[in-house]
Amino acid sequence: MPPSHRNTALGPVLAASSDIILGKERQLRLALACLLARGHLLIEDLPGVGKTTLAHTLARLLGLEFQRIQFTSDMLPADILGISVFDRERGDFRFHPGPIFTQVVLADEINRATPKAQSALLEAMEERQVTVEGATRPLPRPFFVIATQNPSHQIGTFPLPESQLDRFLMRIELGYPDRAAERALLEGRDRRSLLAEAKPLLTPDILMAEQERAAALHVAAPLIDYVQALVAYTRVAPDWKNGLSPRAGLGLVAAARAWALLDGRDHVLPEDVQAVLPAVAVHRLDTSNEQRNADEIARALIEAVPLP
Repeated sequence: MPPSHRNTALGPVLAASSDIILGKERQLRLALACLLARGHLLIEDLPGVGKTTLAHTLARLLGLEFQRIQFTSDMLPADILGISVFDRERGDFRFHPGPIFTQVVLADEINRATPKAQSALLEAMEERQVTVEGATRPLPRPFFVIATQNPSHQIGTFPLPESQLDRFLMRIELGYPDRAAERALLEGRDRRSLLAEAKPLLTPDILMAEQERAAALHVAAPLIDYVQALVAYTRVAPDWKNGLSPRAGLGLVAAARAWALLDGRDHVLPEDVQAVLPAVAVHRLDTSNEQRNADEIARALIEAVPLP
């Protein structure tokens, strides 16, 4: 069994998802690390590269309840959170929960909705609860938002505000498959058929136990120094208007712990921090005029900050 599959219940999930989403093991591993770290995932890419299939695959294999919300320009917050409707027989208002009340929410094409509709997710993603008509209602556990986003240059998109972007622990891109993976896709069975046959490999309780296990992984003091140095550099470097927030630093440590657990270790290495840095940090930096991709930006940051 490969090192990344040892000593964790998520190893079989990674292997099974790689049989459905071909040639994207790194992105799948990042997505699983995001979930292990109790974060939310943003997938930005062109239509047709497998964003929605990835979300369906993870929910199915992890044994989690799943709801898909198709974001559109006329969507209202009540379409996401739910609404109270008067019940004539009971003589009072009854709350009808919206699709947010599930364990995995696929916010499909989130940037096609207006900022008002996007804002309905803010409290849910941060507090794992929603407040509707003055009443606060907890969300199921675990709770995980996977949002897909089309590139900002496409027609009919609204950019996500910084406050919304910061709620996503990671942002990843899938990209086109390599030649071998695309050949296997063309010659193989339909991915939706394979997904329909997939069986859950975990239960929510096992997943939450793995999340607790990831949160308990040891992080040495010099490694905390390294994370602080990375965060501090972004705040003084001229490349960005705003540096990384304390929330980003916390997310970087949590994601590195999850990456280490997927690698079968009980401690975090600097390589774990560097592996998750592109997905955790780059979308939080103002790179509107940046022509490089996330890996290139993260590589420049890694080269600028010496290892402990």
